[in-house]
Amino acid sequence: GINAEYMGHLLSVYFFFVKTFRISRILMAVSNPDCIFCKIIAGQIPCHKLFETEKSLAFMDINPIADNHCLVIPKYHAEKLNELPPEYGADIGESLIRLSKAVGSDNYNILQNNGRLAHQAVDHVHFHIIPKPNTSEGLGVGWPSKPTDHAKFAKQAEDIKARLN
Repeated sequence: GINAEYMGHLLSVYFFFVKTFRISRILMAVSNPDCIFCKIIAGQIPCHKLFETEKSLAFMDINPIADNHCLVIPKYHAEKLNELPPEYGADIGESLIRLSKAVGSDNYNILQNNGRLAHQAVDHVHFHIIPKPNTSEGLGVGWPSKPTDHAKFAKQAEDIKARLN
């Protein structure tokens, strides 16, 4: 028969190939060779990595607007959040919670833009964690509120709920 040590070695090799094939298949199916974030995920462009999971990567933003400004990206190429599979969104949510505790500021913004009109500069879903240590550093946000119109809100709510189904 086969001894236990040899069987253990065979199983290790088997699981290595299964894991490698699964990860490479996932990366091939969901990456864009022209995307800077996909290149970072693939290790073709260096980053200051903070941590990674099977589905997301966290690293320092190279154009920070505050100290400790960092990004969390999915390891799945989607240009907009609505194109991202839910399991990647769930993983990013957990990563954002973990990272928000580590950036060293009690005040911070989580920013995620979709489309050029919404100020998205890289066509790959990404979330910024931007510490706000004081009034002069970090993200400055204006909030041009519209007047309250409950009849309009009710109609909009019905339209949105209809599209949820």
